[in-house]
Amino acid sequence: TVCCFSFLLGLQHVFLLRGKDLHLDIKKSVVLDKKTELIWKCNKTNNVAKCGFNNDPVVFDKYEGRAVLFRQNYGLLLKNVQHSDSGDYTAFMVSYEDQKVAEYKVIVQDAVSPVDLTVDSVSGSSDSCNLTVTCSTVDSQISSIFTCDAQNCSLVEKGSFKAQTYSSNLTVNLQQDLIVCNHHNQVSMEQTKKDIKRYCKEKPGKIQRHHIHLYILQNHTVVFSVGLIIMVIAVISVHIMEKIKKQK
Repeated sequence: TVCCFSFLLGLQHVFLLRGKDLHLDIKKSVVLDKKTELIWKCNKTNNVAKCGFNNDPVVFDKYEGRAVLFRQNYGLLLKNVQHSDSGDYTAFMVSYEDQKVAEYKVIVQDAVSPVDLTVDSVSGSSDSCNLTVTCSTVDSQISSIFTCDAQNCSLVEKGSFKAQTYSSNLTVNLQQDLIVCNHHNQVSMEQTKKDIKRYCKEKPGKIQRHHIHLYILQNHTVVFSVGLIIMVIAVISVHIMEKIKKQK
């Protein structure tokens, strides 16, 4: 996603990835006459472009070559936006009195940086394990503790992470058997994952007891089978010996 809109405090916010093109529309009906023109301003003092009755749109010097004002709907296009283009954009119908017909707050953001997810420690009993993980970027980090058993994992403690308004956000959460670290803002996201099963495995003691139990069971089966064979042979031998005596 390179652009998104939201409504905060009644003002329409536009988040845009740096280097992309900005499109601002006027949703109200605009009708110009000989005494009325339309003008787009940035931060109330910078004139971007204007259009008069039966005249071609005019782009002011600072935005020449970058801005386009469309006569059909009086929407504004600003190409290749940079951080300096962030601000409040307002469209006015200028006549005896100025009438505001569109207003936007534009926030230009960079793509977020990649994230690193590390498992700091693994501990616990034979039935569960506890993991302490750290999700970090170049200039920030957040640590969280998870506890896992044979069925699932849950978040025990989440570290604090303070972000400035409109800046990127760092989160750690669970998705089935995966620990997921997200670094995101309104226009981009980076993510990295680790499989919990690599760190929370069945304890060796459990495996050994299981194998010993199976081994004993198998030996009992063998003893039972040998005893049955001996018993059958003995019965057959007695039967043969009695038959021989009768013949004599």
